[in-house]
Amino acid sequence: MEYPHSRHLDEVQFRRGEYYFVRKKFINAEDAYSAVITLGSNSDYYELALYKKGWTLYKQYFYDEALDNFMAMLDHRKDVGFNFDELDDDSDEHRITDTFRVVSLSFSNMGGPEVVDDYFSQKGHRSYADKIYRNLAEFYFSKMRYDDAASVYGSFVSLNPYHKVAPHFGMRVVEIYGDAGFAQLVVEAKKDFATKYALDADYWDRVNIDESPEVVGFLKTNLSDLAGHYHALYQEDVFVDEQPANFVEANRWYRQLLGSFPDDEETPGIHYKLADLLLENEDFIEAAHEYERTAYHYDAHDKSSAAGYAAVYAYRQELDVATGARQREVKEATVDSSLRFADTYPEHEEAPVVLGAAADDLYEMKDFPRAIQSAQTLIERYPASDEKLRRSAWAVVAHSSIDIAEFQNAEVAYKNVLRLTSEDDESRPAIIDSLAASIYKQAEQANLLEDYRAAAGHFLRIKSVAPTSTIRSSAEYDAAAALMKLEDWAEASDVLEEFRTSHPEHELNSDATKQLAFIYRKDGQTARSAAEHERIAAEATDVESGREALLLAAELYDEVPVIDDAIRVYEQYVDDYPRPLDIAMETRNRLSEIYHEQSDYQRYFDELNEMIEEDRNAGSDRTDRSRFLASKAALVLVEREYEQFARMELAQPFEESLALKQKSMDETLASLEGLVSYEVADVTAAATYYIAQVYLNFSAALLDSERPTGLTAAEMNSYEMVIEEEAYPFEEQAIVIHEQNFELLASGIYNPWVQKSLNSLADLMPGRYAKNESSEGFVGAVEVYAYRMPIAPASPIVGEDGVDVSENEAPAEAKKGRVVLSRNAGDKR
Repeated sequence: MEYPHSRHLDEVQFRRGEYYFVRKKFINAEDAYSAVITLGSNSDYYELALYKKGWTLYKQYFYDEALDNFMAMLDHRKDVGFNFDELDDDSDEHRITDTFRVVSLSFSNMGGPEVVDDYFSQKGHRSYADKIYRNLAEFYFSKMRYDDAASVYGSFVSLNPYHKVAPHFGMRVVEIYGDAGFAQLVVEAKKDFATKYALDADYWDRVNIDESPEVVGFLKTNLSDLAGHYHALYQEDVFVDEQPANFVEANRWYRQLLGSFPDDEETPGIHYKLADLLLENEDFIEAAHEYERTAYHYDAHDKSSAAGYAAVYAYRQELDVATGARQREVKEATVDSSLRFADTYPEHEEAPVVLGAAADDLYEMKDFPRAIQSAQTLIERYPASDEKLRRSAWAVVAHSSIDIAEFQNAEVAYKNVLRLTSEDDESRPAIIDSLAASIYKQAEQANLLEDYRAAAGHFLRIKSVAPTSTIRSSAEYDAAAALMKLEDWAEASDVLEEFRTSHPEHELNSDATKQLAFIYRKDGQTARSAAEHERIAAEATDVESGREALLLAAELYDEVPVIDDAIRVYEQYVDDYPRPLDIAMETRNRLSEIYHEQSDYQRYFDELNEMIEEDRNAGSDRTDRSRFLASKAALVLVEREYEQFARMELAQPFEESLALKQKSMDETLASLEGLVSYEVADVTAAATYYIAQVYLNFSAALLDSERPTGLTAAEMNSYEMVIEEEAYPFEEQAIVIHEQNFELLASGIYNPWVQKSLNSLADLMPGRYAKNESSEGFVGAVEVYAYRMPIAPASPIVGEDGVDVSENEAPAEAKKGRVVLSRNAGDKR
């Protein structure tokens, strides 16, 4: 080199390189170009040297080193202010364009799309990298390497998600797959694009959406395409197994489209399609909601009324499958949607039908005021609508008016229903019955207001307004009842007698008899009333009614009195109705009283024995009351037995009469002790009293016994002493037993039998008991004794009225003393 410092040195080296390059002496050319580059960027040939050296290396297959030089050239161009974004296909910057082309060739020769990422990762990112990626991708595309082309674009987007060209690369991927005919890949690419650049995606936090109309437009088209694509797939029966997934996808993209472009003019139509999708998937409630939004949340559009009607349809589809409490909820929503539809689109051909169905639903839901309002709206708004529809609306008004007690309105409505019902319609009898019911209810209202004359008038009016009604006879019967409340006995009985004659087989016939029985009784015709009650009993279909009527008949005969009939019916009652036991026992008790009043003692005592037997054999049916009545009956019979014992005297021959007296005593004592088992306080006290009296009587009988004859004075004196010794212990035993009744005072029990025992004690032991006959009497003694003696619990005792008085019973020891009595006290025989 003779002139190493010449200012033309760079040009000379560049020309050398060109000389060698043309002659394909690439190593020599490389050295020459390198010499220029070494001189620095101030050389006019610096950029060209980088460019040509890159080509020299490329020709030698040193692609990686070639890329370094091409990148260095592009870096230099950037450093001197070149704007890569202004480079386009029409640019005269052929060197830049060619550089991008050879870079693409180099990357292609080095491997697949991934080498670009690797290169920039190792050599550093370039601001113009998007141009590198675009050119490489388009190079692959030109070679029909579609997947590689898409992959290059995708790589750039992944590495630079917020770059301004990222969405455009995504759009290009969709186009590439489309041009290649890869339908499924197109769908996937659109999904990827729609996800990355949805209007709520992070991308738009860094990029002004108003400056990207192409991207937004492409997003809208993508969303629409995706929703339509998956909706169509969902509708195909071929891929049933894939339907759930296709539904999810279609639903997703429809909703994203609606959310992204709520004010777009095409949105209502898209919304309608979403609702259709939901309906097809049998998501009826969601479908109804979307139809409603389509119908009512936008300005009027061509799908408005159709969507409103479709919402009602969707709700009714759900109503067909809803159960339990859910059905009520769905029905309420159906009604609300139906009424909204009818009010918003009254001119729609289905509006009357929808309104009528809503009225029916409201009636079923028992929302009667709204049901009436809806039905009347239909009647007034659509007077020329189908006759059956208007008839149904009148029926809703009628039925609902009945339920809210507007019976006059109900009567008018039922008359209109009847007017719209043909004579041969099978429902006509039911309508007539309903018309009669509306009048009947007016009568009932009058009854409640105690306007019984008006009530009777309404009841009888049914005859003329609804003569074939099945409730006509009942109304006539109730008219009589209203007249009875007026105490118009004559007219009431006339109506009832006519009723019973005119309707002999009517189910209320027996009730008419009961009412006549009541009227006779109120009118003072007691015997006739009793006879009617006998008839009621004979005709009764249930046991309880027959039993009550028969007993009342007997009581009425007893009241008059017609005693023979009373006895006859009482006896029939106890034979026919031995249960309930208490009532049968009361009836037998009354029979015994009648027999006693008539001095028919045999039947009187027989009836008492029947009462005892009925109670004894009652088992689990036995009650406190039956036990009480039986104990009273038993007491009467034992008193009779005691009287027979007490009348027996000890006469000669003494041994014989003594044996008889002792036998009678033992039997009487056994009977008296049997009374104690009833555990009825009053009867127990009576038994205790009589047991004591048995011993006292026996003692007295000994003392008063007939003396033997033929005894000397000394012998008689000795005899008297023996008699007294024999008699005294019985008197002592009588005192002990009477004292047991006295002990009842400590338990708060006081009755005539206790008093009798106290009286006997006062006679027997005046020094101890007679002092109680002070001014305060035995009441004072009872109070003091009760205060001093504790009360212990014991088993139940029934009082005089059959009520359990266990809490007032004497201590257990005292009770035991009264029950277990020694019959041998003083017995020295």
